[in-house]
Amino acid sequence: MVDVLGGRRLLAPGGAWVEAEAALQNKVVALYFASGRCAPSRDFTPLLCDFYAELVEQARPPAPLAVVLVSTDGSAPEMEGFLRQLPGAWLALPFHDPYRHELRTRYRVTATPKLVILKPSGEVITDKGRKQIRERGPACFQSWVEAAPVFQNFSG
Repeated sequence: MVDVLGGRRLLAPGGAWVEAEAALQNKVVALYFASGRCAPSRDFTPLLCDFYAELVEQARPPAPLAVVLVSTDGSAPEMEGFLRQLPGAWLALPFHDPYRHELRTRYRVTATPKLVILKPSGEVITDKGRKQIRERGPACFQSWVEAAPVFQNFSG
């Protein structure tokens, strides 16, 4: 994650701050470009929350997955409202961090929601995470794990 979020601080549950490198180490990272005011985001977010709950919150051992919200909301209060609806363990790039816009450009985000799945190195596994979750559910995580060799021993 050094290439993508290295040196950044992310907003954690309860308003705490965490160093991105430490929080995302040895995990498949899902960058979730979404907005609480966007109908497609409101439609997909519960599905992503269920996906996350099944793989991370309910699984033993938990899957090595981290979700980072990259808000496309129009204001910080809108983002904060949306963030309150999401699972407590999700992280977020701060609203006022201009890097949000760089990430949108880097991953060609033209519509939301978009879910970009990254290896720990920051390489893209897929920019079609939303489609894969809709079509395959939690089974798609195994293919993401296989694309990130560090996780070859994970079986979900």
